[in-house]
Amino acid sequence: MRRFLFGLIGILVVAVIGFVALTWRSELPPMAPRAAASFDPALVAKGADLAAIGSCDVCHTKPGGRTYAGGYPLETPFGVLYSTNITPDPDTGIGAWSQAAFTRAMREGVDRRGRHLYPAFPYDHFTLTTDSDIAAIYAFMMTRQPVSARNEDARLNFPLNFRIFAAGWKLLFLHHDELKPEPSRDAAWNRGRYLVTGLGHCGACHTPRNSLGAEKRHRPFAGGDGRNWYSPALDASSPSPIPWSAEQVFNYLRHDFDPLHGQVAGPMAPVNHNLARVPEADVRAIAAYTASLNDTDAATQQRQTQTALAFARDREATLPIMRASTATTPRQPEPPDASAQSKEGAAIFAGACATCHHGGGEWPSTRPVPLGLSTTVHGPDARNLLHIVVDGIHPRPGESGKIMPGFAGALTDAQIVALAGYVRSRFSDKPAWTGMAEALQQIRRRPAVTEAP
Repeated sequence: MRRFLFGLIGILVVAVIGFVALTWRSELPPMAPRAAASFDPALVAKGADLAAIGSCDVCHTKPGGRTYAGGYPLETPFGVLYSTNITPDPDTGIGAWSQAAFTRAMREGVDRRGRHLYPAFPYDHFTLTTDSDIAAIYAFMMTRQPVSARNEDARLNFPLNFRIFAAGWKLLFLHHDELKPEPSRDAAWNRGRYLVTGLGHCGACHTPRNSLGAEKRHRPFAGGDGRNWYSPALDASSPSPIPWSAEQVFNYLRHDFDPLHGQVAGPMAPVNHNLARVPEADVRAIAAYTASLNDTDAATQQRQTQTALAFARDREATLPIMRASTATTPRQPEPPDASAQSKEGAAIFAGACATCHHGGGEWPSTRPVPLGLSTTVHGPDARNLLHIVVDGIHPRPGESGKIMPGFAGALTDAQIVALAGYVRSRFSDKPAWTGMAEALQQIRRRPAVTEAP
């Protein structure tokens, strides 16, 4: 038994030494800061577009903070991480980083000093980014205004607060795949795939994750989570009643709204804000690839669209409680088997929602998307609808756009749950949501994330 124990200890020691040797990364020498004028302006401009597609500012800017100076809290099931300062400040940012150090961080998740970065930084997607694009992003970042801002330490659960576990995670889940063009697809589709799967890291939110926080590679774009919002599936399992066409995806990404799908909200809002200022060709490429994920032929899409439109119109035309401006329409009674909560939800809808969300059969372009077509209403859980009811939808300051007031202070938790349950049952044919009260409590405890920095 003694020999067995000593042998086991010896094996463990060798394994630990081997693991450390395998995951050790050297420190790269610091670089004297380069003058911004030394970078090619065309390369910087290209980097600006790429950084916008990657939404670098969204995570690397805390509320009220300087752009790219870090400090944004990223909540995970394992604790809270804080984004880093990526301005060219030589002491607290990346001003002393060479392009080689920047590339290593993007591709391998290792900083200049050789420390392993936590996978909240989506280097598992950036491995697909080309050398030339990384060089452009580097040029853009190194020409930003330097900001002196110390990085905050992660607050992760023990023992995950030791970075050696990030190295272990990478051994299990970091893949260095090569993205080869698909010859059967056109250039726009291939460009879109490159941006969506790589720099855009769309799967980081729209793909489910396993218990260790890694994306389930066998279920790409099958729906996931982003900042306590449900990120809808982009493949054939999408909850949208109408399959997305490339033009509809483009409208949604570029203009924040598509009349057959809905208004952008939540974590997608800052992403869209960035996509509104990049070349249109790139957004159309992203839309072309994203729309292809549902793999729906034109005939099927037309049939499903007609069915969904008919359902939505029927749900509105037979509303049991009409809005005040259609008071001449006879009031139809609630079904006799309706629950007390359903009746309360219907009454709240009539008083707080029907003015905008029921047009008496008319669907003008100025009104919101019909609830019977809403991806949010047809989603697998109530979080997105609860977020919208609590916080509303608002355009960025100084910009125009559709608006919905939030009801955080106007409705009690019980009323919001009743309203959400009624909207689900009235405007979808999906099963009733569960756990709404608990989900609402979590939303109430966390600040809304609806705008880009």
